[in-house]
Formats: sequence, C-alpha cells, structure tokens
Amino acid sequence: MGPDEFHDGYPDATTPGLNNNAYTNIMAVWVLCRALEVLELLSEVRRAELAARLGLSAEELARWDDISRKMFVPLHDEGIISQFEGYETLRELDWEGYRTRYGNIQRLDLILEGENDSTNQYKLSKQPDVLMLFYLFSADALGELFERLGYTFEYETIPRNIAYYADRSSKGSTLSQAVLGWVLARSDRQRAMDFFVQSLQSDVNDVQQGTTAEGVHLGAMAGSIDLMQRVSTGIEARGDVLHFAPELPQELERLDLSIRYRGHSLDLRLTRDALRVRGRDDAAPPISLCVEDNIYEFVSGTTRVFRLSGEAKGRFR
Repeated sequence: MGPDEFHDGYPDATTPGLNNNAYTNIMAVWVLCRALEVLELLSEVRRAELAARLGLSAEELARWDDISRKMFVPLHDEGIISQFEGYETLRELDWEGYRTRYGNIQRLDLILEGENDSTNQYKLSKQPDVLMLFYLFSADALGELFERLGYTFEYETIPRNIAYYADRSSKGSTLSQAVLGWVLARSDRQRAMDFFVQSLQSDVNDVQQGTTAEGVHLGAMAGSIDLMQRVSTGIEARGDVLHFAPELPQELERLDLSIRYRGHSLDLRLTRDALRVRGRDDAAPPISLCVEDNIYEFVSGTTRVFRLSGEAKGRFR
C-alpha cells in the first residue's frame, strides 16, 4: 500500500496486496542511490569500517546498484504514472454523483462500504499518492531517477499527471490540501491558493468533524508554512548549490523568512521584483547560490540583492 490508504488489494481478490506502487518503488530507488552516494563520500578507511559494522558485502552493494537501475515503474496512457500496477483497469467513480448525494465525500471508503462496495474497485485516492513524487522532487530530480531506470521522462507530462490524480482524490486527509497546493502552484496559481486557504482552515473550521478537539493537525500547519515559503521562493538544495526560482503569489507584497544552510544563517526577503539574501555568520565559508538559473558566490556576513526577471524555469519548468 502506498500513501493513498484507499486500496489494500485488487478488485474481488481474496488476498490483500498490490504490486509495484509507483511512489514506493521510486522512493526505494532514491534511498538506494543516496546510500551508495554516502558510501562514496566516505574515506576508504571509514567506508570499510562502516561496511564491516553493518555487514555490507561488495555483492550486496552491487545488488543495490542493480536494483536502483532496474526497478519497475508502471505507466499508462502515454506518460501517466500508474499509482500501482493495474491501476488503469479500475473503474471510474461518478464523482459528481457522489458529491450530489453525500456532500462531504472525504471518507469515500466508509460511504462505499455502506453501499456494500469497495474503494478497491475504483480509480480514487484518499490523499496524494503519485502526486507525492512531484511534491518531493523537482522536475530535474525526477527526470534523473527515470533516466537511471531507463525510462523516457517527458516534462510535458507533469501537468497531465497532476490534473489526472488531483481530480481523482477525495482529499480525505488534512495533508492533502498542502500537497495539492504545492504541485499546482506553478501551473494553476488560483487553485493552489484555494488549497492553501483550505489547509489554513483545517483546524479553524474542524474539517475532520470533531478531531480538532483531540489535537491540532501539525502536519497541515507545517505543510501550509512550507507551501508558502518554499513555493514562493522556489528554494531547493541540489548538489552543492542552493537554488531559487522565486515567484511571489499575487496576494502577497512581501515574504520574509530565515533559513539555516551549511552553517549559514540566512535572512531572505522576497518582493515582486527582488530577492534579498543577508548572511548573519561571519566565519562560515562561502556558498553557491543559484537565482533564476544564474550561479553566484555568496560570502557570509554580507547582503546581496538579486533583481528578478521572472524567467526562471522553476520547480516544474
């Protein structure tokens, strides 16, 4: 089972289980790649010590590399990532019909169960599953993973994947709105802002019907802040460079935030036409910043103002 939670088996199957959840498979590849990368960063002596302590053999490391290049990712309909193998054979749900009949359909699993039916029969999800890939990875990072696996990754399919799964989610988790707002931020700003507002209102309006009294939804709160800060700045740590592809929402005039990066305490101020970066640590070594696809050296303890053209590729190009 992937993050979805609505599918635990195939239609009418007598045993539970699904094959090749795309999110799980791709994340496994990413984890193996990072593990191999960390080993390469270590000195030969330290690497040998760690391998001995963990019982890692050369054969096992070769197996990790092999898996990270041959993992299966199910696809259908010319570039749509299948949530799991066989997903495309499931039935379509009459979303408008169910909304008309029940109003709130966040818990479709309970609704269908009450009708002697099952979510396993349909193309739907409680919360983002495949869409988590676009939440966690930039287009370039995801493209690199697909290339490693031998798949052709067309960046033009990203909006199609987002639209496909956004329309097939009941959004039954308070985490859904932050993720959907994130992945829609560069292609549909108004809809993304709507999801952002819904995420902010999760506990104020007790959208889970009584659960706020048991405790606030910290994941949704943190996701809301993350959505506003990271989507607006387009910030991404990639390799040895801190990247920015800023695009301030029309509803905001200015965004201020502070971050910690490689020993640097950085104060950021984003306006409609400029990004200001101020370093507060005099002793930290220089770092590389990439603003709108241009790389600059940044010396700690200084302030730099970058004028924005609005032409950066951004997270989803």
